[in-house]
Amino acid sequence: MVHDQSLGSRVFNIFNYLFLFLFSMICFLPFVHIVAGSFASVEEVLQKRFILFPTTFSLDAYRYIFSTDIIFRSLIISILVTVVGTGFSMFLTSLMAYGLSRKDLDGRRVLMFLVVFTMLFSGGMIPTFLVVRSLGLLDTYWALIIPTAINAFNLIILKNFFQNIPESLEESAKIDGCNDVGIFFRIVFPLSMPAIATISLFYAVTYWNTFMQAILYLNDSSMWPIQVLLRQIVIMSSGMQGDLTELGAGFVMPPEQTIKMAVIVVATIPVLIVYPFIQKHFAKGALLGSVKG
Repeated sequence: MVHDQSLGSRVFNIFNYLFLFLFSMICFLPFVHIVAGSFASVEEVLQKRFILFPTTFSLDAYRYIFSTDIIFRSLIISILVTVVGTGFSMFLTSLMAYGLSRKDLDGRRVLMFLVVFTMLFSGGMIPTFLVVRSLGLLDTYWALIIPTAINAFNLIILKNFFQNIPESLEESAKIDGCNDVGIFFRIVFPLSMPAIATISLFYAVTYWNTFMQAILYLNDSSMWPIQVLLRQIVIMSSGMQGDLTELGAGFVMPPEQTIKMAVIVVATIPVLIVYPFIQKHFAKGALLGSVKG
């Protein structure tokens, strides 16, 4: 039997929906302003402080950014680093998380203490650089992947998710003659797709936003990922430097603020394209992974 909601419940729901709507607008409108401003004309950007829809459509900022083929090379580099790095990190993180989720693993508590310890204390920038240099990883793309291959926070979330899988499934697989590797790849991994998708997104965003590692470990500018190149574009636009002859004689240099907005859009769009495909797994994976400690 369905009961009508009380007056207090209805008032609460109204205020709750109103609050969520206002909060979502606070988060959404600045991004709309960034996108609209990147397509606005020079005059409109200089005259208006806040733009939700450009009255005069212009591609000057994007023409300036994509005036050279270097940006396409940097995009390919970032995509390759993100794909390879995410796969490499998920392979190592999932294997280690599955091992730590096994209660019969000897030294499990000591290993977990070491993992948590790295969340509180780290070697720092200079020791990490010395390690990367001693391994011969300077000026290689592995320098962007190996130092951040396993994230302790992601490892703990994935381990907790694996612990939620019923042990009866593993016991049944062992009775059928399946070993630990087969149990992981045939049973545990397919059942953990929500958590796998969530952690994969975390890693993908980390690799896509790689900036400081590239500055420290890559001396060759031709190997720069997209984030470093976009930073250089903003610096050049701020100082009005660079060769703009390829853009044509009638090209008008867009203002610095417009270029910054276009840079943000270029750096954000790829992640926004990927997110809807794993959105249904995201919340479920993050919440289930935080149930057990």
